[in-house]
Amino acid sequence: MSKLLRFRGVDTRNNIVSHLCRNLDQKGIKTFIDNEGLGTGDEISPALQKAIQESRISIVIFSENYASSGWCLEELVSILDCKESKQQLVYPVFYKVDPSDVRHQRGGFGLALAHHESRLKDNSEKVMRWREALTKASNLSGLHFINGSHESTFIDTIVERISAQLLDRLQLSVAKYPVGIEPRVEDVLKLLCVGEDDVRMVGIWGIGGIGKTTIAKGVYNSIAHNFEGSCFLENVRERSIRYGGLVELQISLLSKFLKEKELRITSVDEGITLIKERLCHKKVLLILDDVNDFNQLDKLVGKSDWFGSGSRIIITTRDKGQLTAHDVNYIYKMEKLSHHEALELFKLYAFKKNQNMDDYVELIDNLTLYAQGLPLALVVLGSHLRGRNVDQWKVALDGYATEPKKEIQEILRRSYDALDGLTKEIFLHIACFFNGKAKNYVIDILRGCDLNPEYGIEALTEKALISINEKNCILMHDLLEKMGKEIVCQESPTEPGERSRLWLYEDVYRVFMENTGSDKVRGIMLNDLNCRGEKIHLNTDSFSKMKNLQIFVSPRDFYTGGSFTGDHINYLSNELRLLVWDYCPLLSFPPSFYPKKLVVLRMHHSRQTSPLGEAPKIMQNLKSIDMSNSYGVRKISGLSMFPNLVDLNLSHCTNLVEVEVGNAKNLVNLNLSGCEKLQKFEIVEEMRSLKSLDLGRTGIKGFPSSIRFLINLEELRCDKLL
Repeated sequence: MSKLLRFRGVDTRNNIVSHLCRNLDQKGIKTFIDNEGLGTGDEISPALQKAIQESRISIVIFSENYASSGWCLEELVSILDCKESKQQLVYPVFYKVDPSDVRHQRGGFGLALAHHESRLKDNSEKVMRWREALTKASNLSGLHFINGSHESTFIDTIVERISAQLLDRLQLSVAKYPVGIEPRVEDVLKLLCVGEDDVRMVGIWGIGGIGKTTIAKGVYNSIAHNFEGSCFLENVRERSIRYGGLVELQISLLSKFLKEKELRITSVDEGITLIKERLCHKKVLLILDDVNDFNQLDKLVGKSDWFGSGSRIIITTRDKGQLTAHDVNYIYKMEKLSHHEALELFKLYAFKKNQNMDDYVELIDNLTLYAQGLPLALVVLGSHLRGRNVDQWKVALDGYATEPKKEIQEILRRSYDALDGLTKEIFLHIACFFNGKAKNYVIDILRGCDLNPEYGIEALTEKALISINEKNCILMHDLLEKMGKEIVCQESPTEPGERSRLWLYEDVYRVFMENTGSDKVRGIMLNDLNCRGEKIHLNTDSFSKMKNLQIFVSPRDFYTGGSFTGDHINYLSNELRLLVWDYCPLLSFPPSFYPKKLVVLRMHHSRQTSPLGEAPKIMQNLKSIDMSNSYGVRKISGLSMFPNLVDLNLSHCTNLVEVEVGNAKNLVNLNLSGCEKLQKFEIVEEMRSLKSLDLGRTGIKGFPSSIRFLINLEELRCDKLL
């Protein structure tokens, strides 16, 4: 419902004013009228002043006797002040008077002002304000009623124009509970710098469900009155893929600014021309909501010179790359709600007013943590749980852990669906295996998997599907991680051996114990603990069906040490890129095992005597070997087989007696600490790359003369020589 404030002279109360008020009310436009009668004196009441300030449009009806009332003139000054301070619309109606008489204070207006000057000789400034107000108001666009015209038709015209202006300035519905909106709107307003003469494009970027559209609506409501025209173009992504989508969007945009109902555009190129020609001199506010393709920006807001001086274009998107490609230099990154904001929003949706929350305190905290500050999740979960008892909350929370709410997943899934094939693979790898891992480590593994990780990680970052923290680790929102894992589970809902990735202990246990693995399995990573204490028993054919296995991670189990038993297998995939197998029970790898694409090898507490077996195998891609605490290792040599090795960790290999560092020209870190039986340490040629060498708590009594080859060593530890 819109509020409307009208002003009039005493000679209009029972004719045009009463008819106009009734017609506006019939249109659903709320009006304010001073039913106490015309005020006396030159001062207006506080109630009327408040009504003026709260109104969105003021209609000033100038009649023959209007200027005779100082009260009316003082009202006019207040109205025009609100126009300046709050961008309120003022609509003058000249009822049986000539607008030029009002503008120049001639005729009855001149006589009235002369009378005011005579009675207010000691306050000439007030009369001067009245004169200025009359001149300003008469210069505004309005309507002139001439004697002999049909008054009913005239009133219909006023109502039609007022309705159109109110519609044009309609406030958008922002949020049922505007938690956290105001400070974020203020941050965007700082980037917009409304009032400066440049044409500025500002992006609002973030993950789906984080509130980009909500903030854009809040910004729109705050500043739309500063522009000649404003347009909030919703659902650009969805609307652009329909038949004639971009043309329809161009029509919507132009119709909003030009007020032309029957606008026709036959092609996108024609639309571009019209936008440039018709809007290049207009100061406009345009918001493009949910952009996902450069073509949308190119065809709707191609260049800054398409719009008039002072225009502002706001673009919401999940893809930062679309903004940078379009040279949008001002980008606001949406952050998740703080814990305090998340709690407040969740409670507003989950509980009725004055409802006791004492029994729900722990559940509230758990559900808020589950939502991870994502407004969409908080709203959906709160609405779903509203009115339910504590037991129902507990059941729901347990269910969310395994099956996230459908409404949330559908929103997040859109971002995943928009990715190209390789980037989808990277997304799923991170969701299932690498969330929280160091970026450089992940890049090495994914590069080994032929996935172009530099491009993929940048694309995921630009689409706000991951972030990189200050420690250079990759982070993914918990709900996105759950979505990625659900996508993998849906590859084969009932048979885990037919999925591309396995991470749950129970699934891995089933696949190995039932021998149901397949060539679809590309990654196995046991991150959860084996709380039941059951170990997976390997037989000779355990890996035989997994021909495409690229990632195998079985880290140390806190409770049981290793997760596997069995000392012999006949096959292990040569496609492996990452092999982490702590407490590996194998005495040796199969003779056919030659994983020349391997990047990282980690086998803490290994029984094997040498990395990757005894036979020499050139491993061009291998960057890291970690066999710490492996009692089977006795001698290390032949590092020339690993020409790109960077890190070698043999710490606490208690039976290691000899290390020969051969042609390891790229080795940076060598850790031999705790190798108490180590007696022989040889460096056979110059090593410019080695920076860190740890010989603490070893059997080494002194360095060989070949220590001179370590010319760039930065960190050295050798307890017995210090």
